[in-house]
Amino acid sequence: MVVRINQAGQTARRRADPWSLAALAIASLVLLPVLSVFWIAGQGGWDIWPHLLSTTLPRYAANTLVLMVGVGLLTSAVGTGAAWLVTLYRFPGRDWLQWALLLPMAVPAYVGAYALVDFLEYSGPVQIALRSVFGWQSARDYWFPEIRTRGAAILVLSGAFYPYVYLLTRAAFREQSGAVYEVARALGVGPVARFVRVGLPLARPAIAAGAAVVMMETVNDFGAVDYFAVQTLTTGIFSIWLQAGNLAGAAQIAACVLVLVVALVTLEKASRRRVRTHGSARALRPVAVQALSGWQGWLAMLACLLPFGGGFVLPAGVLLANSLDAEQWVEPGLLRALWHTLAVGLTASVLCVAMGVVMVYGARLSGRRLPVLLLPVTAIGYAVPGAVLGIGMLIPLVALDNTLADGVLALTGTDPGLLLTGTSAALTLAYVVRFFAVTQGTADATLARISPSLPMASRSLGRTAGGTLRAIHLPLARASLGSALLLVFVDCVKELPATLLLRPFNFETLATRVQAKASLEALSEAAPAALTITLVGLAATILLARSTR
Repeated sequence: MVVRINQAGQTARRRADPWSLAALAIASLVLLPVLSVFWIAGQGGWDIWPHLLSTTLPRYAANTLVLMVGVGLLTSAVGTGAAWLVTLYRFPGRDWLQWALLLPMAVPAYVGAYALVDFLEYSGPVQIALRSVFGWQSARDYWFPEIRTRGAAILVLSGAFYPYVYLLTRAAFREQSGAVYEVARALGVGPVARFVRVGLPLARPAIAAGAAVVMMETVNDFGAVDYFAVQTLTTGIFSIWLQAGNLAGAAQIAACVLVLVVALVTLEKASRRRVRTHGSARALRPVAVQALSGWQGWLAMLACLLPFGGGFVLPAGVLLANSLDAEQWVEPGLLRALWHTLAVGLTASVLCVAMGVVMVYGARLSGRRLPVLLLPVTAIGYAVPGAVLGIGMLIPLVALDNTLADGVLALTGTDPGLLLTGTSAALTLAYVVRFFAVTQGTADATLARISPSLPMASRSLGRTAGGTLRAIHLPLARASLGSALLLVFVDCVKELPATLLLRPFNFETLATRVQAKASLEALSEAAPAALTITLVGLAATILLARSTR
């Protein structure tokens, strides 16, 4: 009997080889662009570094670190504070504010930057109102703070990214036992001390994870920092490649950015390695919500209204006011950009979900160590900034193009030239690599919740591995995979750095149209595209809010 079992296991593993190979192929596709960044960096000379070190590189690095630390600290404070208030207290507007605080996720950071400048600049409504009230005639009559600064960039990025911390921390607070707070209250610990000594230590892993995501998104951002004229490592990649024409130098800076991101992820994981929080084996007692009355309740409402208003209401209101002209909505350029965005985004989203399911299912089915070990490694694509990914895609695309061209030439005698490089297919592949971690993580978590007895019963009835996937796994995972598909699509719609570097000539998406129009100070022409991006993101955020109830 033991021999038969071993033979059956060996047969199953042999049959699972195609799935294992598929998992390895997908992992290679995701990891090759990251590895090629270092290969490109090593091909060029390092003679550009003395010039960079004596001129712009210290400023690039300093601005990047200041933005990361500033945005990380501010989002941690805002997201954690808002999560604490809506979880443990009842105050006016709390029921809708706990969902409204997620809405800034629908607004890209670069859209928030354009809206803030339009709202506060000399010809904006704030300064017009000030001149009208006080009778000032020109800018020489009064002082107004400079808008396009590093501090303003930190505020805008924080307003766009704090929901990452808020979402994770709110879930952590809701999962804590109410008995812990009741004991602290019985010992005479006040509200502030309960927050500092009980709530924060228990929620520290969630706060650290959210802050790490925020800082990675800060490194990735190009549109907002470029509009505020803040030179970072990401803007340096664009300058050295597109303006100086030095691809190797850009790849060398990209490699530095990649090392910085990997170090950040490693530090975040190391900080949580020794932190252990365990719940009781019994059902946890839910946290008792306390009512805040009087000025305390209104102060709590104001504290939650400020990030919601700055991160969503202000940019959405400015965009709406600038897009009231009906003719702007039927411009051929806008419609073409919308079509390009939908086509590339939907294609990349479907491929992302399909590849994520195949890799996770193949790794689980094969039973081999290598595919299982590669699963978490492929998530690094989400941490790679779009500008870095744009450079890394070049070598794999050119190699694949040459292979395809040689095959077509051997079969037909005709050289087709480049089939992928410089086309929308390159952009689609970049999106797949960039956001593959979202669908891979969702597929891994969803398939792990399916009882092993179900696929075993299906296989015992004669179904193949593919038939079991279609009949058992996909129907049970449909809701989660659908949410992942929508989230990837929204990320594709908002993605700017990789799109700017890899898009074909004269190929616009909604994101690149917004950036092009806003860089010319034509916000009224950029508003319809920006508002469309916001509406797509709003739909995904509402779906996310419903799934986290």
